[in-house]
Amino acid sequence: MALTMMTWLFAIPLLGVVTGMRTMTAIAILCWFAHVGHLPVEDTWAFWSAKLVTAIVFSVFALGEYIVDKLPKTPNRTAPFPLIARLVFAGLVGAIVAAGLNGSGVESVILCIGGALVGAFAGFLIRREIVIRLNSKDWPVALVEDASAILCAVLAMGIITG
Repeated sequence: MALTMMTWLFAIPLLGVVTGMRTMTAIAILCWFAHVGHLPVEDTWAFWSAKLVTAIVFSVFALGEYIVDKLPKTPNRTAPFPLIARLVFAGLVGAIVAAGLNGSGVESVILCIGGALVGAFAGFLIRREIVIRLNSKDWPVALVEDASAILCAVLAMGIITG
């Protein structure tokens, strides 16, 4: 697969942003793309990401995260544990993409982790501001954020696998 500047400077950080918004969404979408053969990881260390069971497991985790996110006692994504989880998964997503594209793992991991930091902090601040400005409950805004994360992950993987 040909690596382009758009892939490295837009799509990979966008997967990171998605991971910063929703930890499990980017990896779930990535696994489905790998499973159907759009991201060629079969002869790499990341072969496991193309297995049907892996795509299903991460999809279930993503659905669980969508539910838990709406609960009142869920910690902020910028708290230490949720933030570290986001950064770890962003690094994993970046590494899998690099493996599938025969690209630089270090660059991809750094871009994805940087995107995750932006997604976590900007996503938190934007969501909070929308709730305040609209004088709204949090869960409808969270649902829009869920949909945005899914769409952005699909867009990014579409660009990557182009």
